[in-house]
Amino acid sequence: MEIPEQPQSERAVMQHRAYQPLQPAGNKYLQQKWDKASYDLHRRKVESAKAVVNTSPPKTYGHLALKLKKQQLEEEWTRKIERENDMLMEKIAHIMRTTGAVDNKMYYDRKSLSTKKRQQELLRITKENERILSRVSQCRPHYNVQSWHEDWLKTLKMMDRITRYPQRRANYQKGQYQGQEMLSRRSTGCDEEEKISSDASNHTNGKATSEENEKSRDTEETASETQQDIDTQPFSEPDVEE
Repeated sequence: MEIPEQPQSERAVMQHRAYQPLQPAGNKYLQQKWDKASYDLHRRKVESAKAVVNTSPPKTYGHLALKLKKQQLEEEWTRKIERENDMLMEKIAHIMRTTGAVDNKMYYDRKSLSTKKRQQELLRITKENERILSRVSQCRPHYNVQSWHEDWLKTLKMMDRITRYPQRRANYQKGQYQGQEMLSRRSTGCDEEEKISSDASNHTNGKATSEENEKSRDTEETASETQQDIDTQPFSEPDVEE
């Protein structure tokens, strides 16, 4: 047998009879209505409740995602590389068109930052030196050199007078003795040369002996001349102004 279906309104009215409240109640219909109202309120509170800990994702900023500065640096770097590549290509093309040359010559004049200052300092020093030179040249000497020289000549004359063996006479005699000794050495040397020449003449021709004789004669003549000069040299007294 089929049970006839009840209309929806009747089922809604009869639902409170099957409701089992948690606590004993005198009216199941009202208790069901009250429990449903409290449950709906609880669900609304749960849906509208906020968490104590913020678990939402952080806020995103446009400048962090786009990074315009990094793009600018990359563009500058690429432009620099392209410019250097263009310069290199131009150099290679120039070398290919021509025979090639050295491109590291310096065609500019070297300039110093302190040239003007150094020139001024040099000019100042030059002027100071000129002023000092003019003062020194115009300054008169404090000591008389001529009087010193005259005093020294008088002193030499007095020393020659009071000494037992005058210095100038002794020097003259010493020079005369040295001249005689030199003459004696030359004469002995000539004798030795004559002996050697006589020994060599026995083994050589007459031409060599004649040349040695001429040499010996020349040495004798020079020795005689020096002896005559020494003998004829007069003794000169010192010129002293009284």
